[in-house]
Amino acid sequence: MSRRSGILEFAVLGLLREAPMHGYELRKRLNTSLGIFRAFSYGTLYPCLKTLVANGWLIEEPGSAPEDAVAASLAGRRAKIVYRLTADGKERFEELLSHTGPDSWEDEHFAARFAFFGQTEREVRMRVLEGRRSRLEERLEKMRGSLNRTRERLDDYTLELQRHGMESVEREVRWLNELIESERAGRDQRSGPEDAAQRHENSGDTGGLPRHGGKTRPDPSDDTAK
Repeated sequence: MSRRSGILEFAVLGLLREAPMHGYELRKRLNTSLGIFRAFSYGTLYPCLKTLVANGWLIEEPGSAPEDAVAASLAGRRAKIVYRLTADGKERFEELLSHTGPDSWEDEHFAARFAFFGQTEREVRMRVLEGRRSRLEERLEKMRGSLNRTRERLDDYTLELQRHGMESVEREVRWLNELIESERAGRDQRSGPEDAAQRHENSGDTGGLPRHGGKTRPDPSDDTAK
């Protein structure tokens, strides 16, 4: 399984853990609540859903309203299929949620992991946050080294672009430091990380992170989930 399809699997299982959804609703939630999936299409989502069903992690059910199915049949359209998480699917999501390896520190995977931090154990959150910070510090060191070596050969606009990239990484490192300090201080997961996430969003750069208005995971009561 590719890294990108693995991220999608994780996000789909996480969203369906909140509530069963049909494909259109699920894609809408992926696009709006988890912005990293804006470029994903039905051609990517449905093969993933079929794989999860084949693995026994999801089951397909007809739409809940019988009249909807009848109307769809009369119109020559198929009734919407609702996808529901199975017990094995919940176990699979819990397994993925506990992973703290290098993949969880990368840009897109970290964004998806952070979106479900409200369901993640504190120790796991700490390892993911510290791993992400370490990865960004390595990236920042390389960027600084590259800039020092090539500064004299760059025009003003390219130089400014590289400085902007470095500033974006520096902002995310500061944000991660705040989150880590909050976790270490044992603050409530809804107040500490939420406030830090809001401050990071207000800085104008998300570092590839999803925008939830400062929330650590999508709100099931949000209109986009309906």
